[in-house]
Amino acid sequence: MTTQTEVKKHLFINNEWKEAAGYKALTSPYSNDTIAHVPVANEAEVDEAIEAAYRATKIMAAMPAHERAAILERLVSSLEERSEEAAEIIAKEAAKPITTARDEVKRTIQTYKFAAEEAKRIYGETLPLDAVPSGENRIAYTVHEPIGVIGAITPFNFPMNLVAHKVGPAIATGNTVVLKPASQTPLSSYFLAELLKEAGLPAGALNVVSGSGQLIGDKLVTDDRIAAITFTGSPAVGIGIRNKAGLKRVTLELGSNAAVIIDEDVDLDKVVARCVAGAYANQGQVCISLQRVYIHERVYDAFVEKFVEATRKVQIGDPLDPQTVVSALISKGDVERSLNWIDEAKKSGAEVAVGGTSTGNILHPTVILNADTSMKVSCQEVFAPIVILNKCQSVKEAIEQVNDSKFGLQAGVYTNNVHTALDAAEKLHVGGVMINDIPTFRVDHMPYGGVKESGTGREGIKYAMEDMMELKLVVFNRN
Repeated sequence: MTTQTEVKKHLFINNEWKEAAGYKALTSPYSNDTIAHVPVANEAEVDEAIEAAYRATKIMAAMPAHERAAILERLVSSLEERSEEAAEIIAKEAAKPITTARDEVKRTIQTYKFAAEEAKRIYGETLPLDAVPSGENRIAYTVHEPIGVIGAITPFNFPMNLVAHKVGPAIATGNTVVLKPASQTPLSSYFLAELLKEAGLPAGALNVVSGSGQLIGDKLVTDDRIAAITFTGSPAVGIGIRNKAGLKRVTLELGSNAAVIIDEDVDLDKVVARCVAGAYANQGQVCISLQRVYIHERVYDAFVEKFVEATRKVQIGDPLDPQTVVSALISKGDVERSLNWIDEAKKSGAEVAVGGTSTGNILHPTVILNADTSMKVSCQEVFAPIVILNKCQSVKEAIEQVNDSKFGLQAGVYTNNVHTALDAAEKLHVGGVMINDIPTFRVDHMPYGGVKESGTGREGIKYAMEDMMELKLVVFNRN
């Protein structure tokens, strides 16, 4: 792996690198070393980015589909050539283990490939107006048009791929973007801006501004030139965006405390290995990270024994070490919060079977048994390597426990009984049900989103594109 020296980045506005009014040191969550100095945009600079995007809307709207696809295809080629550099950026700014960061880059490449393909598959339809007498001798068809400027606000946990899920569909549909990346992970977005400029994206079509989430976010949400907001982050911020956005389109991918149900008839060895992977990938900092496991009482003890044993073997350490599975949480504050939640569960009678301690900013993988549903480790989103294992008498009872949540993003069910599987698929109140898999499963072209406080709208390139276009009806009168 290459070693990058400390860098200084600038705002990316109208295809130019603009020196910002202010900068801040960006430090590694793992080592606390300064890895870059990044811009902190003020309101005037955000306004400049919005205006650049607004001016570029006509250029992007007029661009043929094949040209939009070609830009995305050139971006894919650049990412493939510079994939290791991209992975190292993620590992350093987010403390994501390098093997997981490489997987994210692979998914990012796939996501932009899907966007390039879908750019050429934007279809309208003809309507049979003569289905009613007054529609005779008329021809009608629909077309899709870009909505305008997309305000994209992204989180730290997938700093390249979740950006791709907003920027890819926007470019594919002929929109422009003002991107506000997470304060801890702006380097990935500035790297993307560099590649898209090289790929030939017109000036103003992508603008990247880093800095205060409140300042930039409020400006994007309230500015009349922004047509739609796509946000991934906490429910509290998402609800605030929804309340301020007025008539803007709003897509919200929010929190979760994702659960899986383990029936009595499954191969525990295979299931445990998969569940451990889903619980601890990226330190549990995944919206669909496995947080709650409900196990049939007949296999509960065996499952717990195997899960705890596997957890003890999870390798912690430097994110740049290929052997590392769990590294630092994104901030010291998140470590302290997680330890407080674990302590609350212990004081309420839950048992910490393994973990529950930290080294620096690394929270050791933690298993909690019999946590009450009112405990924060159960009812809130831990966003840390913590998983709770609870016993249930039946799958029916487990479904009730899964649904007893303010969240509803994805859930999993392991069973060999097709009737049980179909019943669970029907009754689980979530955006996605994974049969014989963990809720952490996601590929980038599937519809992805939740219900309740897990958000509104869907990602997955084709589905995200639908919210970034207006439907226009055209009617010809042949009389």
